[in-house]
Amino acid sequence: MQRTLTIVLAASALAACETAGPSGPPPPERPSGPAYIPPSAGGPEAFRDSDFAWSTGSGGGAIQGVLAFKGPSGHYTCQDVVLAPETPWSRARMRVLYLSTTAAAMPADDVRARTPPEHGSEYARYARHAICDAAGRFSFANLPSGAWYAITVATPDGGGTRVAVMRRVEVHGDTVKVLLR
Repeated sequence: MQRTLTIVLAASALAACETAGPSGPPPPERPSGPAYIPPSAGGPEAFRDSDFAWSTGSGGGAIQGVLAFKGPSGHYTCQDVVLAPETPWSRARMRVLYLSTTAAAMPADDVRARTPPEHGSEYARYARHAICDAAGRFSFANLPSGAWYAITVATPDGGGTRVAVMRRVEVHGDTVKVLLR
């Protein structure tokens, strides 16, 4: 379930991760605030496979990261990290989901409630995944140069609110160190 939620949040595409059965709780209501307005089919923020094409190759770039989120619940861990390529479309999604295009940490349920369903499966094809170790470390290798969004769900050890953490990372053929906080 957590891996599914992380993939959904990270890919920022699948609005309905899992739905509860008839006896489960109702789906969360959309929060007030910035509403998602699908971009016009031909506008600059429209979904285009050609905008993502650069991310499908390999390169000499790498990301070595660690979840360093500190919050009221103490120590947080992550299960996996999703790396999504930055394009005009994904940048617009980050603005809606995280209210930022550079870095954010907010309740995972809030991000999920703002997740629009458009182009979910297409977008997910371009995401890369890495598993977090027990210390919250993760890495990506063979990355082409470009800007990416590193996204994970930070889970407090003692229970409490899970936090979606996002950070924009630029790779230029070298190894970039990243703290998700």
